[in-house]
Amino acid sequence: MGVEVSVEGLTKSFGSQNIWRDVSLTLPSGEVSALLGPSGTGKSVFLKTLIGLLHPEQGSVIIDGTDITKCSSKELYEIRKLFGVLFQDGALFGSMSLYDNIAFPLREHTKKKEDNIRDIVMEKIDLVGLTGAEDKLPGEISGGMRKRAGLARALVLDPEIILCDEPDSGLDPVRTAYISQLLIDINAQIDATILIVTHNINIARTIPDNIGMLFRKELVMFGPREVLLTSEQPVVKQFLSGDRFGPIGMSEEKDFAVAEQEAQMQAAGISGGGTKDDFSEIIPQVQPNPGQPERKAIERHRRRVVELLPTLPANAREAVERGMAEEDRIRADNRSRDEFGFGADAPTAPLKVVAGQTATDH
Repeated sequence: MGVEVSVEGLTKSFGSQNIWRDVSLTLPSGEVSALLGPSGTGKSVFLKTLIGLLHPEQGSVIIDGTDITKCSSKELYEIRKLFGVLFQDGALFGSMSLYDNIAFPLREHTKKKEDNIRDIVMEKIDLVGLTGAEDKLPGEISGGMRKRAGLARALVLDPEIILCDEPDSGLDPVRTAYISQLLIDINAQIDATILIVTHNINIARTIPDNIGMLFRKELVMFGPREVLLTSEQPVVKQFLSGDRFGPIGMSEEKDFAVAEQEAQMQAAGISGGGTKDDFSEIIPQVQPNPGQPERKAIERHRRRVVELLPTLPANAREAVERGMAEEDRIRADNRSRDEFGFGADAPTAPLKVVAGQTATDH
């Protein structure tokens, strides 16, 4: 089972430039969380701080009982073995083949024999749809393929915590759907704690149990997805709808004159370009593929949501209750299919990504 990650009062700056301040949140053990926010708000910096690559000026990051902001280098080395990290650009070694890149954590952190390492590496390569490309160098493949190789490397140690920095960037919509499903299936199998940084609103609405949002150097909110998706906060509503009218500007700080002008345009019926989807509806969360175990995180998450229901506005409470009822129906249908069509002969590994490359994979 994945471990809890507790962040308290975290503040990070580069010189005089403050990135974010007093960030406090808890990634519940074994649950999938997502971190949203406009570009440049320090989401990738936050991930690097969680694994000790960057050191905060204030605050604590407690992982499996150890505060990594205060521990020794030896303790940090051991804590990092709990992590699998998919960096935004894949972060592959350019002089190594994909096979050697993916095998690197096994050779670095285990004493497995090469035959055993090969079995594990080829399984992960097959899982992300890169069979046949294992001997290629990172410079010989597309950005999307490098991203998938980075994910395979993040998974070879069966980590208890998985960090994914924009797993959809460089991928076409179909492979984005496969990668998202793969993360849900992995969570169902090993109950890993997963944090996804993303700008993809569809991922945010359908994949995580919890969502947080960074804006103007602060954590706007963090909690069950149902709370953020029904939030009336202007910055949250604007980000989810992708509309240019609202607190978020081309620069993070939208000045008063621009805000006034946009308010007049909006009052005149001029569109801000955002989607008109009804975000008061809670879309059912993606479920594991047939034949996979049910996610243990679901019941833990549901208990927290039920406790929060009385504190929500009436329309949000109704939307959450409808969403929970629909998810219960979907899970019941899945159990029936498993019983009658996906029983003992069902696959026990997540369905792999389609192999090959398309133009949109670049």
